[in-house]
Amino acid sequence: MSRGEAQLSKEIQMSARSHSPFLSILLLWATTSPLLAQLTETREARPYQEIARQIVTTGLASGIAYEMLHELTAIGPRLSGSAEAAKAVNWAKKKMEVLGFENVRFQPVMVPHWVRGPVEEAYVVNSPSKGHVRVGVCALGGSIATPEDGITAEVVEVRSFEELRDLGEKARGKIIFFNRPMDPSKIRPGDAYDSAVNQRKRGAIEAAKVGAVAALVRSMTMRLDDVPHTGAMSYVDTVPKVPAAAISTIGADFLSGLLKKEEAVTVLLRLSCYTLPDVPSANVIGELIGTEKPNEIVLIGAHLDSWDKGTGAHDDGAGCVHAIEAIRLLKELGLRPKRTIRAVLFMNEENGKRGARRYTARDRPGEKHVAAIYSDAGGFSPRGFAVAADSVTITNTGRWAYVFEPIGADRITRGDVWGDLIPLVDKGVPAIVLRVDEQRYFDYHHSDNDTIDKVNQRELELGAAAMAILAFVLAEEGL
Repeated sequence: MSRGEAQLSKEIQMSARSHSPFLSILLLWATTSPLLAQLTETREARPYQEIARQIVTTGLASGIAYEMLHELTAIGPRLSGSAEAAKAVNWAKKKMEVLGFENVRFQPVMVPHWVRGPVEEAYVVNSPSKGHVRVGVCALGGSIATPEDGITAEVVEVRSFEELRDLGEKARGKIIFFNRPMDPSKIRPGDAYDSAVNQRKRGAIEAAKVGAVAALVRSMTMRLDDVPHTGAMSYVDTVPKVPAAAISTIGADFLSGLLKKEEAVTVLLRLSCYTLPDVPSANVIGELIGTEKPNEIVLIGAHLDSWDKGTGAHDDGAGCVHAIEAIRLLKELGLRPKRTIRAVLFMNEENGKRGARRYTARDRPGEKHVAAIYSDAGGFSPRGFAVAADSVTITNTGRWAYVFEPIGADRITRGDVWGDLIPLVDKGVPAIVLRVDEQRYFDYHHSDNDTIDKVNQRELELGAAAMAILAFVLAEEGL
């Protein structure tokens, strides 16, 4: 009889003596029942529960993730190619060294250098009912500038590329206003983002195809405010380049309402953004070397760059400190797994993913990636993990869900990946994304709202603990 069975038997015996003969019969059954033995063995055979508990309680009691996030965001926004991005690279390397990580190093990579410039403004200039009204805009990342005195043109509102193409010649010479909101009926805000973001990414291309002179795109957020949200846009060599800007949701609703009431609305748009030659930067890498299979790697990653609005606290400063704190927690608890856990902070996820491609392109003879775990959804409460792999790998990962039950992060399911994981997935590496409570994420994403005061310290520490637990288990057990 195990210790757990003996304790339970003792408790039943005491209860039986103080109640009735019937309970004595119950006692005889309970102490010899195969079912009781099975339940006890199942309870005692769940490995890593105590380790997971220690990781979580240590993180909550003495974690430094929030302290590190404060240091990182104090540098400022970290757009690839900027002086702040260079400072962040140096900060990350020094932090890993101070914390005693092994094999700390830079992995050099050339990155783009786009600069926002000092001027971003838009005005409705001919409204009989409203007069001269300023609306909140910001250049989309990668946009060209307008002429110095701006572009003044009539605005045409559309909700889709098909609607734009149907305009034909009516779109020529106009500013195209893409005003398809993120769908609030979607349960996952990420799904709403995916259904709307193509107008930001390709709006300038589609506008230029019909002869338009600029693109205005509703900000990718469901929050109603006057803070525009930037993000990557693109051009193609076969289509003329036109300037592109995001307009705040309040500005978008105002402009849309005006277009419904007035025959023609003219907007003046001025942007002073520009692109400089590529500059050198780096991914930052540090490790906890495995005891038995050091060439088998469990990667935990995030991206060090951010957009130049706000200070990149949720996107993706939180992910960076998740990865660093995960290894720090394991080191503090003296937990060194069989396989190597490697933290990689990628550069240039936001506007090029060159860091991810550089990391994946390197030939590492004898090295195998067991899994790549990524955090890029903010510093909110962890809810589980999304696995992009075959059914066997998903099942093998899901069998450890019970260790995350105490923090409510036990939902492990099939899911999509994005960003820096894509090149690794293309090479066959099982990819896992930390799921968090994402309902507020797009309130802050790519905007001046993304600052450290929007991050809850305990939620951030729980995310780091979840990363540490899964990384340790997979580095012990493999996939």
